Amino acid sequence: MIDRKAREKGRARDVRSTPRLETYRASPLAQIVQIAVAWGVGWLFTQAGIPAGWLSGAVVGVVLLGRLGLAVIMPRPLVETAMLVSGAVMGAGMTPDTLAAIGRYPLSLLFLALAVVAATGASSLVLMRAFGWTRIDAVLATVPGALTSVMAIAAERGANVPGIGIVQSTRLLFLILVLPFLVAAGGGAHAAPIGMGAPPADAVALAIILAGGLVVGLGFERIGLAAPLLLGSTVASGLGHVTGAVAGQLPDPVATLGFVLIGIYIAQRFNTLDLAAIRRLIPPALVAFVVSMAVAALFAALAVALAGAPLAEALVAFAPGGLEAMIVLALVMGLDPLYVGVHHLVRFLGIGFTLPVLFARRRGEANEAGRRDASP
Repeated sequence: MIDRKAREKGRARDVRSTPRLETYRASPLAQIVQIAVAWGVGWLFTQAGIPAGWLSGAVVGVVLLGRLGLAVIMPRPLVETAMLVSGAVMGAGMTPDTLAAIGRYPLSLLFLALAVVAATGASSLVLMRAFGWTRIDAVLATVPGALTSVMAIAAERGANVPGIGIVQSTRLLFLILVLPFLVAAGGGAHAAPIGMGAPPADAVALAIILAGGLVVGLGFERIGLAAPLLLGSTVASGLGHVTGAVAGQLPDPVATLGFVLIGIYIAQRFNTLDLAAIRRLIPPALVAFVVSMAVAALFAALAVALAGAPLAEALVAFAPGGLEAMIVLALVMGLDPLYVGVHHLVRFLGIGFTLPVLFARRRGEANEAGRRDASP
């Protein structure tokens, strides 16, 4: 068991050794080189038959580039373009048949809520018992998703912000690299993402899809939804294809570029972390990932057995990963993005609303306890 002074010393060391994420103007050439590396590694992964090769290859390529000190921050307009394109491809895979599957979501969503509580409880207990983490650090490090809310609460409560960020980011990297193989082993991965290889939409249809996604996404942003452009573009494209207002898919090269850019976006989170701090926190991060993934897989199996969910979709929908990453992962593996997206959105919103209330209540209880101790 690590004593309090050792924990505080490690926390201070992580703070000193973890660089801040700084947005700066990288040269266009640096951006092009980074995209080329991400595309190249993605192409190699795809040619090697690695599941979700374009996405996972881009992540690996940019993480390696970051270790060489050559990765750059992707400008926001490029990130938003990637979200719009990926959402448009996802929405194009929606059909009346996929909408009919919503009837089985309620029971599956109930299992998801239980899975979030159980996975967080089990993995945080492991961090506390095996690695000497405090309760607040362990819980915030193992909550599956809603990273913005998690980090804001961690900063407010004086928790180990760098350590929590490293464990959260490492879990996402593990998921991107490991989950496709688990899904493929279960026979769930398709040869190509939904819609890729289908007849491309004409210029008018493309303009309608992307413009509609931008409008809906901006509306989602105003009400505070996560990944608003990704979800907005998915909704606009899905409605257009389900109603027959538009037909056809985005051209394969455009869709592939969207996946590569999403991979770069995911890798950026990992590249802002110091290598020494990562090495020190890899063991607890790996153990927490294995425990949380095992619990998630158990509840996914219950959803398959009792709610009629497909195994591959359930594994990705219950995986303790980020909203954008898991939805795009479902897309590039040819899974049902509607089922996966609904589950991750509900999980994200549930955690985002519950955590501030939970920790505010506990802080209030602590203040009340302090007043009782101080009273005569």
